[in-house]
Amino acid sequence: MQERRRVVITGVGALTSLGQEKNQIWSALCEGKSGIKPITSFDTSAFDVHFGGEVSDFDPVPWFGVKEARRLDRFSQFAIVASIHAVKDAGLDFDGFDKTKVGVIIGSGMGGLIELEAQHEILLKKGPSRISPFLIPKLMVNAAPAQVAIRFGLKGPNYSLVTACTTGVNAIGEAVRMIQRGDADIMIAGSSEAVVTPLALGGFSAMKALSTRNDEPQRASRPFDKERDGFVLSEGAGVVVIEEFEVAKKRGANIYAEVLGYGLNSDAYHIAAPEPNGDGAMRCMTSALKDARCNPEEIDYINAHATSTPIGDNIEMKAVKKVFGQYVSKIPVSSTKSMLGHQLGASGSVEVIICAMVIKEGVVPPTINYEIPDPECSGLDFVPNTAREKKVRKSLSNSFGFGGHNASIVLGQV
Repeated sequence: MQERRRVVITGVGALTSLGQEKNQIWSALCEGKSGIKPITSFDTSAFDVHFGGEVSDFDPVPWFGVKEARRLDRFSQFAIVASIHAVKDAGLDFDGFDKTKVGVIIGSGMGGLIELEAQHEILLKKGPSRISPFLIPKLMVNAAPAQVAIRFGLKGPNYSLVTACTTGVNAIGEAVRMIQRGDADIMIAGSSEAVVTPLALGGFSAMKALSTRNDEPQRASRPFDKERDGFVLSEGAGVVVIEEFEVAKKRGANIYAEVLGYGLNSDAYHIAAPEPNGDGAMRCMTSALKDARCNPEEIDYINAHATSTPIGDNIEMKAVKKVFGQYVSKIPVSSTKSMLGHQLGASGSVEVIICAMVIKEGVVPPTINYEIPDPECSGLDFVPNTAREKKVRKSLSNSFGFGGHNASIVLGQV
């Protein structure tokens, strides 16, 4: 059997509530800072929740100019800027490559919700003749990879996918497979989300999914803590440049990590709740480890999906215990959503970037706001409140989404 092509991460770009540049975000994570604060983009006084993880001070005009910025929904703006950062970080000049072998997969959980809300209001107040001709090109999820491809002139595989909170890992995992089977040599992959909006905040509130700790926003996201009461709605984007290993090596690229394995499946249980026994999550992690040709004891760090919901965190840890068995107490497990909030579709790709940085820098970010241990999540090392220096050779990142979608990805040191 022919040996499959190796795939490495050579560039990263992210926008989060903790900053709009890789080093700024990484430093804040290692310092245990929270990016959660009162929402400023609209009046939340009529809502049950008044805070979230906004990408503050983001100005699209320097990146796009006034005219183009108006033609791009915020989620596409995020995706393009994160891609520009990632390409620059990778030191790539695409003019030196066959652009038919360079592709883009960027997903989103909800796409252009900001534009949809704005144009629906225009429809109701002013009638259909006043709807913007840019409504459809702005709201469609595939606008993000299309716009990135247009910007760089990339003519390889190009599509978007939507799997709720699993979107980011799925986008990167599927891009890896594109390279492994020879459909591309280089891929830009990740996800973007911009749904700190009235409709999304109201919708998630109606589901009772969000924390209502309005008096202490920065303490609201508290994965694994006994007093957690829901997730914190956030926005942002995460994009990586991945390359076939020999291509990267030939051009002397800086390599963060190798993508060793990827697994995905479905709970097929409930549209908004995970399978109670954690079987889907367990099978997913096992599949990723098998794809990585890696034993459980080889994993040095787990970035948990752990959104700070009472049910979800427990079920994920139940699955982690089943997969890692006797080794589970020795593996640091942290949830960076404690600092970033839940970026929905963007969360998985941002967390892949974090795992790559962990391998590169030898520091594990903490789970902040971990104060009162939950007996249901006992026996694990959650790296409470303070970052930890640790040599990490292999890491695993989990993402689980509404719809019963599960995805796990394993990175390794090169």
